[in-house]
Amino acid sequence: MNRVAPPQTPVAVPMVTFENVIKRFGGTGKQPEFTALDGVNMVAPRGAITGIIGRSGAGKSTLIRLVNGLEKTTSGRVVVDGVDVGDLPETGLRDLRRQVGMIFQHFNLLSSRTAFDNVSLPLEIAGMDRKTIRNRVAPLLDLVGLGDKSDRYPAELSGGQKQRIGIARALATEPKLLLSDEATSALDPETTQSILELLKTINRDLGLTVLLITHEMEVVKTIASQVAVIDKGKIVENGSTFDVFTAPKHETTRSLLSAVIGAKLPEWISADLKQAPAEGARALVRLVFFGDTAFQPLTARLVAEIGPDVNILAGAIDEIAGEPYGSLVVSYPADPDTLRRADDFYRQTGLYTEVLGYGA
Repeated sequence: MNRVAPPQTPVAVPMVTFENVIKRFGGTGKQPEFTALDGVNMVAPRGAITGIIGRSGAGKSTLIRLVNGLEKTTSGRVVVDGVDVGDLPETGLRDLRRQVGMIFQHFNLLSSRTAFDNVSLPLEIAGMDRKTIRNRVAPLLDLVGLGDKSDRYPAELSGGQKQRIGIARALATEPKLLLSDEATSALDPETTQSILELLKTINRDLGLTVLLITHEMEVVKTIASQVAVIDKGKIVENGSTFDVFTAPKHETTRSLLSAVIGAKLPEWISADLKQAPAEGARALVRLVFFGDTAFQPLTARLVAEIGPDVNILAGAIDEIAGEPYGSLVVSYPADPDTLRRADDFYRQTGLYTEVLGYGA
């Protein structure tokens, strides 16, 4: 496997830091102890959109509930903007929660209140006067594209519109951090895309840090600049979204990526693959194009280097975290001379490759 990494961006200032976080539930009476988080260490950079992805039950929602103090760590620290959440008294937690907005999978709107009144609720709880509330809520409804729906009730709104109201409500207290817990899971693909575009706009225009929980790799690929993969309460992989997607190191990451374009071989190809070449076998190799390699005719050069017996079996072009990305699966004879010349070519060009196996 060969890889030349794209240029690294400077290390950003943390907004949220998890330091050896352990969270256990149960262990009293007849309830057995369960470890939901097991030694989590990660950083969500200030001003970035960080995705936390994992299967159901992996610990994602528990992790995010530690950020605003809805759950307490069993051990370890969660630090938000330099403040240890575990050290805060109840009054400090209330102040923290005004600085941390949250949007939910099922919107959590009050059916008896209009869109305007749902957005204004946290401001009413904070004791703001009606004029101040009106001056803050009206621009937020415009921001999420629902300025003309302020008098509508949730029952009169679509799922996407309800989620936009939920986002406006989360922004009402002018937070510095926005938590998103599966915010698009209940939406259709087209509406999901519009909500993700809105979150990107908010992140860009307001400079708001976003910590996004999801089980959908497509969501992370579209919106997040950083990603952490959680499995059975442990962070098994994290880094820039582009690096994790183009060179996944952990089996859980590879499995989650199987639904993303170009990441999974068709069954008719993968069914008979072997791990070692036999006489007359062909090597199946995934070529990944990104950065400078995305714009070079490297496939044609590969053919010129190793000979014309190169078959293209599958391929796709995509974009990950705003960067071009292409994946191409090729096969060629697995004799020692051809394999050596191919490997030399990959080293010379910096092309990222992955040997998928050997077949007839």
